[in-house]
Amino acid sequence: MSSYLEQKFGLRGKVALVTGSSQGLGQAMARALAQAGADVIVNGRVASKLTPIVKEIEALGGKATAIAADLGDRASVQRLIEQSIAWQGHLDILVNNAGTIKRAPAADYSDADWDLVLNVNLTGVFTACRAAGRHMIARGSGKIINIASMLTFFGGFTVPAYAASKGGVGQLTKAFSNEWASKGVQVNAIAPGYMRTENTAALQADPVRTKEIMSRIPANRWGEPSDLEGAIVFLSSSASDYLSGHIMAVDGGWCGR
Repeated sequence: MSSYLEQKFGLRGKVALVTGSSQGLGQAMARALAQAGADVIVNGRVASKLTPIVKEIEALGGKATAIAADLGDRASVQRLIEQSIAWQGHLDILVNNAGTIKRAPAADYSDADWDLVLNVNLTGVFTACRAAGRHMIARGSGKIINIASMLTFFGGFTVPAYAASKGGVGQLTKAFSNEWASKGVQVNAIAPGYMRTENTAALQADPVRTKEIMSRIPANRWGEPSDLEGAIVFLSSSASDYLSGHIMAVDGGWCGR
């Protein structure tokens, strides 16, 4: 990498927290940030599931640690941010990736599923942004990247809580950006298209929905977790210092169809 590209896109000396990074999109983004030079905190509810990605990052020559936390619990989220800051004394990058989904027809959707999805996907994101943002504002710099969804823009089917939560993530991204961009903290979001992950297993197994989805993706394929690597490094780096409040669709052209 040339010195110019290292300066603009390199993350050496930065500390990044990626929530929900034991697998799928979060794991791919944590790996990409480490390869760009960042020290990475990986997170999930079960500590033992985080060991493989920590070892993988260390094998690549990076530095990583794991902090288990339940993103559906406010106190747990607050502790996660505090422990992340304490690890190296600062936190430069927060990636709010942790999320959950529950499927049922809207007329039959349970209160329990609604509360669970909103607590993890929206309240957890708000709590993490607020706690990390206070630290970043005091330091005069920071990057927050929230993981939105195609359902930030569309309503979807049989996932009313997920659609509501991801719509909220898009608005939170803009709201925090409006207040914090002038303080050196850029808040953006990535809206992944239809990705091959555990969350989309039900869709991948449904031949009718799969056909409908594929017919609308100009790239003519589902996305892979690795497709987010470039976007997450860019939004975490100084190359994106004048980008704030933006929701970047990484969707194979879906939104343009």
